[in-house]
Amino acid sequence: MFTKVYEKIKEFIKENYKGLIAIIIVFLLFMIELPFSIYAPGGSVNLQDRIVVLDGYESEGSFNMAYVSMVRGSIPFLLISYIIPDWDIVAKEDITIEGEDMDEMLKRERLSMQSSMDAAIINAYQKAGQELVITSTINEVNYIAQEADTDLLIGDAIEMVNGVKVSSLEDLQNIISALSEGTEVTLTVKRDGTYQECYATTYETTDGTKIGVSLLTTYEYVTNPEVTINSKASEVGSSGGLMMSLAIYDQLVEEDLTGGKKIVGTGTIDIDGQIGAIGGVKYKLIGAVKNDADLFLCPSDNYEEAISIAAEKDYDLTIIGVSTFDEAIKKLEELTAN
Repeated sequence: MFTKVYEKIKEFIKENYKGLIAIIIVFLLFMIELPFSIYAPGGSVNLQDRIVVLDGYESEGSFNMAYVSMVRGSIPFLLISYIIPDWDIVAKEDITIEGEDMDEMLKRERLSMQSSMDAAIINAYQKAGQELVITSTINEVNYIAQEADTDLLIGDAIEMVNGVKVSSLEDLQNIISALSEGTEVTLTVKRDGTYQECYATTYETTDGTKIGVSLLTTYEYVTNPEVTINSKASEVGSSGGLMMSLAIYDQLVEEDLTGGKKIVGTGTIDIDGQIGAIGGVKYKLIGAVKNDADLFLCPSDNYEEAISIAAEKDYDLTIIGVSTFDEAIKKLEELTAN
């Protein structure tokens, strides 16, 4: 029995070996990654499908979060990028920090997204005059310098340094700056739900004594009414902050801020409502147009680039640049009134 099966398999391979070799080669070509990625026009996410404010107001239009499509640099996709317009190759070193691999970059970007969601909620509730109480502040490691001598990991939440409570990056800097070079400090961190002690050694830089880490702040809070944001594991980065905050605010106030329009946009937001520049505005604008946006909202720092691309591609689309959350609301209210 086994002999017959073996003979049939051998005969099949002999008759089809060229095709099998071709399949294996294609498979390997897709599996082998070069130190490049490809940026391509993305699309938009309707935030009404992702954000729910309990008993919130409904709108005729929608707020949508623009995104960039990124393809890892396998050989076939790199070749295709030379054929398809607006598929651009970027070197790994241009999108990662020195000494960081892609997985670490994605973890750092997920932390940035969480921080952005927190800032979006805080801004929306404060602007709408709704109840929000911050119950705790969490300072997580989001960058470790290549020269740092430490066993900290990205995502560690720093609680104490040498037994002293740390509430912010400024607290950490104040403690470290008072130490001499070569001092080993003990850091109490929360990692994967458990507390443990880590170490870091100070060293001198042109900006003073450092341990080579940077922190990103996230928050725990209670809101009334309750808000829920559903995100996907594949979604990373902080550039959706502005649109998330607008979508939340729109559900908290009676006025329809959309004016019945499909509003697509991008931009970071901090806890003080400042709107920051983003990368990839070209791909986000192209994606917005392909998704039939009526209006594209972006940071003021990206406005000129967006206008230039729209003119180059002859897009019939209203583009608005904003620097603050208050400015975004004001400009949308003006459009709604007209």
